[in-house]
Amino acid sequence: MITVTQSAADKIRELMAEEPEGDISVLRVAIQGGGCSGFQYALGFDRGPQDGDNEVEMNGVKVVVDPFSAPYLTGSEIDYVDALMGAGFAINNPNVQAACGCGSSFQAKEGVEGELAEAHAGNGGCGSGCSH
Repeated sequence: MITVTQSAADKIRELMAEEPEGDISVLRVAIQGGGCSGFQYALGFDRGPQDGDNEVEMNGVKVVVDPFSAPYLTGSEIDYVDALMGAGFAINNPNVQAACGCGSSFQAKEGVEGELAEAHAGNGGCGSGCSH
């Protein structure tokens, strides 16, 4: 479902180590409605998987994805990039038709369907400072 590069896994483990012992055990990746292209990514730590979550363990990191986000994230790769413009996580998602200039929001390809698509159909427009 999702792959995690070695550099992303290293950074995730580093960040997890900074959290209080026992408070977190997984990285949760989700899709939310919003952003200037319709959907945006949400990454955060969680105590563990919830009922219905898809679970993946790669390079020593456990990742969970809720069932609503899964269709939009299938085949995606989470990477950590330390570049001239700054460092941060990047999600390389084959299900993206168009993305915001800032890279944090996207529009799903036609045929990628889920409950979020119906709820946020037509929510384009650029109100967050990103450019198409």
